[in-house]
Amino acid sequence: MQDDQEFATKFWDSIRSDMTAMIGVPGVHPRPMTAQFDGDRNVVYFFTAKDTELAEGASRAQEATLVYAAKGHDLFATVQGTLRVDDDRAVIDRLWNRYVAAWFERGKADPKLCLLRFDATDAEIWKDASSIVAGVKMFLGMGDPKEDYKDSVASVNLR
Repeated sequence: MQDDQEFATKFWDSIRSDMTAMIGVPGVHPRPMTAQFDGDRNVVYFFTAKDTELAEGASRAQEATLVYAAKGHDLFATVQGTLRVDDDRAVIDRLWNRYVAAWFERGKADPKLCLLRFDATDAEIWKDASSIVAGVKMFLGMGDPKEDYKDSVASVNLR
């Protein structure tokens, strides 16, 4: 059985690479957003506009759910945590890039600019348990697919 740290490391490496996840708060369904990262910290940032449902929903710290599927579908995660508005200008400056700038006409001075901060607490992480060997075993009626899968999911503390 793999340890939780391995699952957590795979998750953080994967989401940092793909940079897309769905995030939602109570009353606001998860929506796809581009994830930003400030160095090696395990905090996820999202730029949005202040008048979006998500920004309004996170105007005060809220429990939030982040849903992630790796581009290659080799890793999936449902992450619980807290989402809040983060007005730290130094963080905005560090994360600012041309892709974010394209959404805000007045750049970093745009009055609609809103940075959201997601602090992860716990996650359930799944690795793709599919393999040629597992497929052949299932086709031939050999073994139990649940046995092959049991080491491919973990509940992980991400604090």
